[in-house]
Amino acid sequence: MPVPDTLRALLTAPGPSGYETAPAQVWREAAGAFGAEVSGDTLGSSVARVAGTGDGPRLAVVGHIDEIGLIVTHVSDEGFLHFIGVGGWDAQILVGQRVEVITRDGPIPGLVGKKPIHLLEEEERKKVAEVKDLHIDVGARDGDQARDMVRIGDVAVISGGPVEMPNERLASRSLDNRLGAYVALEAARLVAADGGAAGEVVAVAPVQEEITFAGARTSAFSLEPDVAVVVDVTHATDAPGIDTKRSGKHELGSGPVIERGSTIAPAVFELLHDTATEEGIPFTVSASARHTGTDADAIHISRAGVPTGIVSIPLRYMHSPVELVALSDVEAAARLVAAFARRLDGATSFAR
Repeated sequence: MPVPDTLRALLTAPGPSGYETAPAQVWREAAGAFGAEVSGDTLGSSVARVAGTGDGPRLAVVGHIDEIGLIVTHVSDEGFLHFIGVGGWDAQILVGQRVEVITRDGPIPGLVGKKPIHLLEEEERKKVAEVKDLHIDVGARDGDQARDMVRIGDVAVISGGPVEMPNERLASRSLDNRLGAYVALEAARLVAADGGAAGEVVAVAPVQEEITFAGARTSAFSLEPDVAVVVDVTHATDAPGIDTKRSGKHELGSGPVIERGSTIAPAVFELLHDTATEEGIPFTVSASARHTGTDADAIHISRAGVPTGIVSIPLRYMHSPVELVALSDVEAAARLVAAFARRLDGATSFAR
């Protein structure tokens, strides 16, 4: 299964939270290519509308388009960049990585450095590295040159483009959550290709999920959907050291994961579950109590409340430059959401 061109373009466009312009442009161009009505908002979230054919409910399919990254907080007189994380990082992952610093003059390469192990004192060797112990080296000879190259507030992403692996698996940075943004768009495209659904289907690629859920909050408020499905990634639990008794059994290649829990509308879960079963789409079920850590947490309480479900894609090594996914799970998630959309009609009830 080849990597879809749109997905590859999304994965190679740098876009940390608050700086999502590049992937948003890719997404909007792809949406326009299949005839959707495309728009954006003040925050930078993107919308692609597929008109309904009847009196069905308006469905929002939501996959956030931002990724985690780094932001420059200081440029030293020696020419090194100091930074903090945009979104959640394990600092161990950053050590020794190549990065792409996004400047107003274009991207420049950089390296994440720390004191070499040879120079660490014995006690220092026992400590886990922290972000404050790291820096970015852009090859500047001194602070003046570095400040000509980079400004405070410039962001960076790890240089980790897509790598195709055996068994139709794909590794890349930013799979969290360009996968969700891609699936939302692909589900809308499938619905459009099939002649539409009874109600309007609105694919949404909101911004800033990794920091505030801001894009989901404003998009849900402005679109006023009757029902929403959030598409995100979840932890594949077939890697070493993961307790399936706590996290569930969600293997790569086992299909999308349908969430069930306190904040998930029961009718949305049941319809997703029945749709997957009747369509012959493999899936697993996960359970959550209280918050889900996704845009659903903001959407389900928008205005007077939005019946919301979650479809997730199993992913190994989340928040790293080697996130790993099975492409069959991505394709199955898009088919599931599209089939769900086609089942909605004027008689569909989400009452609790």
